[in-house]
Amino acid sequence: MSTSGITEPIDLMDPDLLHDPFHGFARIREEAPVARAVFPGKVDPILLVTRYDDVKTVLSDQRFVNNPANVPGGDVGNVREQLIKMRGIPPEYAKYILESILDVDGADHIRLRRLVSRAFTARRVLELRPRVEEIAGALLDELPGKAGPDGAVDLIEGFAYPLPIAVICELVGIPEEDRPAWRDWGRSLVSLQPNAMNEPLIGMVHSIENLILRRRAEPTGDLLSSLIRVHDEDGDRLSDQEMVTMVLTLVLAGHETTAHLIGNGTAALLTHPDQLERLRAEPELMPLAVHELMRWCGPVHGTRIRYAAEDVELGGVKIAQGQPVMAILVGANYDPRRFADPDRLDITRESEGHRETHVGFGSGLHYCLGAALARQEGEVAFAGLLRRFPRLALACDPGELQRHYLPGSWRLAGLPLRLNG
Repeated sequence: MSTSGITEPIDLMDPDLLHDPFHGFARIREEAPVARAVFPGKVDPILLVTRYDDVKTVLSDQRFVNNPANVPGGDVGNVREQLIKMRGIPPEYAKYILESILDVDGADHIRLRRLVSRAFTARRVLELRPRVEEIAGALLDELPGKAGPDGAVDLIEGFAYPLPIAVICELVGIPEEDRPAWRDWGRSLVSLQPNAMNEPLIGMVHSIENLILRRRAEPTGDLLSSLIRVHDEDGDRLSDQEMVTMVLTLVLAGHETTAHLIGNGTAALLTHPDQLERLRAEPELMPLAVHELMRWCGPVHGTRIRYAAEDVELGGVKIAQGQPVMAILVGANYDPRRFADPDRLDITRESEGHRETHVGFGSGLHYCLGAALARQEGEVAFAGLLRRFPRLALACDPGELQRHYLPGSWRLAGLPLRLNG
């Protein structure tokens, strides 16, 4: 495989790449259409695809599969399984991470997606908006009381996390008294330390199992009650393990990324006063602004690993059958082949054609199931913040903001703000 311009494998834990993935992946994108990359430890190397058209192909083309077992005629290593094993997760619990709706292809993916997709349709999400606004309003009411001795509040702690976890837990059916534990568990899962995931993962699985028993005895109108009904009526459509895994996946995916979209987006607006003032002056631009923030500072930079089910050529490079490939969303979203002046934040960028051009929510069959809900929560969050606190400002220099340095993501550890300037 030829990767002109890059002679050594990319170290995904390279501090320079972790600290500035935007320019780091831009350099990789311009030097080679496909680049070889490595994780630390005993993990198979992977290929990085960073150009917009190639990323869209990897995400949308059925020649790429999420489950390596679906690669014909060979024993293909499962890179995610290798990474999970390195983190010390027992096999009896690893299955809840490795066998979700995000990890299956074809008929199995369609079957699982159909069971929950009605809860995330555009109509259902629109119906949820008043409740999302109510939750956001209550959190904003409480925010001034969360100021520290220096007068600053942490938006991540006080608003960006509590809003989406309240919404997704309410939708799925996680009781309010259980939600603080879920928030703590979700945070712990992003640790790269060996065995750090064990306790939170075990806690989540047992919590769901207990909740299933409660909902079976006293069903409600939530999504979990619906899944229990499907399981009990036809176990072939949804197994016990699949039901637990589905709840786990929906709750984690339904709050982690949205929380960091709100955090990243708020920081972006506050450091781009021209865009902030235009949004204040023209609040009808909010849907476009959320799309642009997802492109410009979306929290997910690298997708789940796909595997070539057959030999595929991308950008003049042959990807052999069975090769693991990661699509780099930040590379695609900053690709000048697709976006004019991609480094510039422009809240009107998506207006042409009124269609989603970025790949922040993915593409193809595995396009984010909760994208409409995440966009709505972003719209409500940003609109509420700007309306309630017209003098909102950062409480530190932008260069002092702390992040969680994880490969493939962009997450603030905190966002200190002054609500009244």
